Amino acid sequence: MRNYENLVIVKPTFTAEEIQASIKAVEEVITSNGGEIATTNAMGMRKLAYPIDKNERGYYHVIYYTVAPSSISEIERRFRINEDLLRFVTIKYDTNREIIAWNQLVEKAQKAAAPKVTEEAPKAEEVTATEEAPKAEEAPATEASAE
Repeated sequence: MRNYENLVIVKPTFTAEEIQASIKAVEEVITSNGGEIATTNAMGMRKLAYPIDKNERGYYHVIYYTVAPSSISEIERRFRINEDLLRFVTIKYDTNREIIAWNQLVEKAQKAAAPKVTEEAPKAEEVTATEEAPKAEEAPATEASAE
């Protein structure tokens, strides 16, 4: 099993649900060919360096996985057939130095995905606290004006 990275660019004309379905289809291609996905990194909608099929933008998504080298040709063949993808690139991490870099990229992507969940909860608490504070301030002001 070798370490690989795939960057896929999905058409920007899709809705969010259709983009996620396309990404799930790409991940399914990898897992159905014996691959194990380590992590993914959704980079979001970005401007392309040059127009591809009259599209100026694309949804970028990076997938880090391990798979047998013999499966890569089938994975790439299925990516070429998939009309939802504007472009894709497969990067192989082969030497010890590259494998260490791959592991660091995987850890970085996992850390970037994890704080999003923990950051959302405090924001909701902050909103609740700020909503309660004006109500408390308004009540004394109303009583003072009534006197």
